[in-house]
Amino acid sequence: MGRAVVILDFDVRPNRKPLSHTDRQALLSAPVFGKVFTDHMITLRWDAERGWHDGRLEEFQSIALPPSASVFHYGQEIFEGMKAYRQQGGSIALFRPERNAARFNASARRLAMPEIPVETFVRAIELLVRQDRQWVPHGAGTSLYLRPFMIATEPTLGFTLPSRSYLFCVIACPASAYFSTRTGPPALTVWLSQEYARAASGGTGAAKAGGNYAAAFLAQREAVDRGCDQVVWLDAVEHTWVEEMGGMNLCFVQQSAADEPASLMTPALTGTLLPGVTRDSLLQLSGRLGLGRSEGRINVQQWRKQCEAGQITEVFACGTAAVIAPVGRVRGASDEWTIGDGRPGPVTMRLRDELLGIQYGRIPDDLGWTRIVC
Repeated sequence: MGRAVVILDFDVRPNRKPLSHTDRQALLSAPVFGKVFTDHMITLRWDAERGWHDGRLEEFQSIALPPSASVFHYGQEIFEGMKAYRQQGGSIALFRPERNAARFNASARRLAMPEIPVETFVRAIELLVRQDRQWVPHGAGTSLYLRPFMIATEPTLGFTLPSRSYLFCVIACPASAYFSTRTGPPALTVWLSQEYARAASGGTGAAKAGGNYAAAFLAQREAVDRGCDQVVWLDAVEHTWVEEMGGMNLCFVQQSAADEPASLMTPALTGTLLPGVTRDSLLQLSGRLGLGRSEGRINVQQWRKQCEAGQITEVFACGTAAVIAPVGRVRGASDEWTIGDGRPGPVTMRLRDELLGIQYGRIPDDLGWTRIVC
């Protein structure tokens, strides 16, 4: 027998004073990532006695918690990042939401938090998108960014066991393209962080946990102080093996000879890297576009030498917010080099166009990745 499908109901309580059409359109004309939020939010609660309960779609509002709530003291918090896209025909679609649900539950398991049924997770996302569909922008490269998250709410300072109560929420904000200009994404300069580490074996690197990002701020500030756009994380043991860029996965376009096809390589998922949905999608698309693909290892010395030899022709980072962010220059404490001609490369842009084409409905989705919501 198959697994029973569990879909919880949500009490729909529409905002009685939503933002006016005129004010909303003014905000949508130039959306700024993470600054303005839609009229509604999803909330769902869990406790050890009742499990998941009290699901609501309600007005976007502040969350009231006691100062002793576990999340404030022990950082039990996870989140996801995903988008709703207004497609060419006018419909609104999600992109592989089940993968986000699966990763959310993997993060929950690692932080000893309750898993949420995949069907309930997806239903919560769809419900919010349908209710706030007028907030999905129409402009090229724009989308409705969705942030599901879960926090520990038990009012106790006890540390012997994980929290016995949790709050799951989904909020949404209109967003324009991240790391982009009118002519497309610029090539970024990145800083090799050899003093700080993002994650170690056995840690929470594969989980999308808030603490991972809080610990990254100092290294990111160092990168900016060095005149760079983003930080590149190296392994925690030898500080030489390349792992991620900021909160994104890194990909290397390799070509051993001019007459041979290019190949896409990305660091393997060893438990310290986040398993990106965009990363997985690009690996699948690369095969369809005739590119080789592999998951492996590369250290800083190999990266520099292969760039100098013309064997690494392009590098880019990928993730939900930025989609694809080309990397044009690498800077470290004692070294610096350019990738290719320092500009976004043709393979990078071809993969970007293919992925965005599917997400926005410009290219037929024969992979079944898009899910029409309304």
